[in-house]
Amino acid sequence: MSVISRLASSLGSRDEVPNQELALELCEGRNRADIEELVENLSSKSGAIQSDCIKALYEIGYREPQLISQYVEEFFTLLKSKNNRLVWGAMIALLAIASEKPDEIYAEIGVVLKAIHEGSVITVDNGISVISRVSSTREDYEKQLVPYLLKHLETCRPKEVGQHAEKSIIATNERNKEKFEAVLQQRLDDLTTSQKARVNKVIKKMQTM
Repeated sequence: MSVISRLASSLGSRDEVPNQELALELCEGRNRADIEELVENLSSKSGAIQSDCIKALYEIGYREPQLISQYVEEFFTLLKSKNNRLVWGAMIALLAIASEKPDEIYAEIGVVLKAIHEGSVITVDNGISVISRVSSTREDYEKQLVPYLLKHLETCRPKEVGQHAEKSIIATNERNKEKFEAVLQQRLDDLTTSQKARVNKVIKKMQTM
C-alpha cells in the first residue's frame, strides 16, 4: 500500500491525526522508503497531498531528525514556494534538523532570512529558532547571526519580544549575553505587565548562564 493512501487527505480526514499517526509508525519502523515517497510527493500536483507530506515529515523530524536530515535541500526549495503552508512547514522541518545540519543550513542562510522577512507568523517564529540553533553551533556562525537576532529583538512587535527572546536563549553565551540583556532591557518600556514578566524571566536565565 502506498504511503500516500494513508495521508489525511487520501482518507478524507479533516484533521491531522492520520498524518501524525503515520509519522509515528514510520519513525518506529525507520521506514526510509516510505519517507522517501513522502519527500517525492512534496511536488505533487495536489496541494492537499503536499501539505500532508510536509506535516508528516516534520512530525518525523520532531521524533527522529536523522530520518529526514538528508532532505535539507528539498526543504530549502519549499522555503521559496508561493504556498505559505509549505513554507512554514519547511521551516519547521529545518528547525527539527538544525542540530544535525547546521553547516548546510548556514550555507543557505540567505534563503532562511528571506523566508523570515516575507513569511507568516509561524514561519518567523520557527525561523528565529533556526537562526538561534545554527548560531549556537560555531563561533563564526555566531558572529554573523547574533547581530541579526539582536536587531530582530530590537524591532519586532512588543507581543513577540518574550517568545522570540526565549527562542534566542540557545544562541546566548558569555561572549554575547550582555548584548542580549541590553536589548531586552531597552524593550521593557514597550511591554505590558505580563509581557515584561516573561522577558524578565529570560533576562534572569541569561544572567545565570
